[in-house]
Amino acid sequence: MAWVGYRFAVTGDVCRGSVLAVPLSDPAQRDIDPLELYAAAIDTSDYVAALAPLIRQAVPDVGHLLDVGAGGGQLGMAIHDPARSWTAIEPSPTMRARLAKLAHPPRVIAGGWEQAEVAIRHDTVLAATMPAFFDHPERFLARCRDWASTVVWVVPAHAGPKGLCFAGCLPREWHREDETPGIDITMRGLSSASLPARVAFADWTFTGIVPDLEELSGYLADRLGWAQWDERRESLTAHLARKANRQGSGYRLDIPRRSAVLVWGEQ
Repeated sequence: MAWVGYRFAVTGDVCRGSVLAVPLSDPAQRDIDPLELYAAAIDTSDYVAALAPLIRQAVPDVGHLLDVGAGGGQLGMAIHDPARSWTAIEPSPTMRARLAKLAHPPRVIAGGWEQAEVAIRHDTVLAATMPAFFDHPERFLARCRDWASTVVWVVPAHAGPKGLCFAGCLPREWHREDETPGIDITMRGLSSASLPARVAFADWTFTGIVPDLEELSGYLADRLGWAQWDERRESLTAHLARKANRQGSGYRLDIPRRSAVLVWGEQ
């Protein structure tokens, strides 16, 4: 993928599949952690394979890496230099537990980016899919520049929902999320002096394999605020079944995605 100047990128966000028989589950047994749900899908997606080469191309010498909002650590683990330090800022106990289980885990700073106390300056800051891109881009960029000379953001660049995990499988009238590409929101929030030096785009597929579509359907309906008696719940389960493909003992849902890699001060 060649590096290009900034441009608007709009792509679809749909799922594909075939009709399946769906096992029922007890709604009382649903206990899905949204962060773990997303991290598990990143494990089974081609996200790292698509994004890591672009980052390495822009920053061939990552050096000491600060991974902000590291999540499951998949991207940081792929790009960090094993001979240099890798530090992760991560507020979620669930994700910190995931990071601790890695074969070569990073040093972890518990907390969010605004409160994190980073004692040393790093060479590269990595931040992927952070709410701060949309809410406080200028302030977050200034914080990143305080931490390192090179800053790398990975920002959603597809037209579609950006909040609820697997919302990309649902009709817009159900999820009702803003479908403006995340990069457009981010760029609008930056001053002309703060725009990144380089931008590149990569297409990938968000692939989630779930053991029980009824359980996922109930979770999504709950997050959408639908009452237990809402007739759309049954329609949602049937909709997911049409989108999914059976894979082993689970069900595979694929959502096309596009991400932008934004780089400041690259080497």
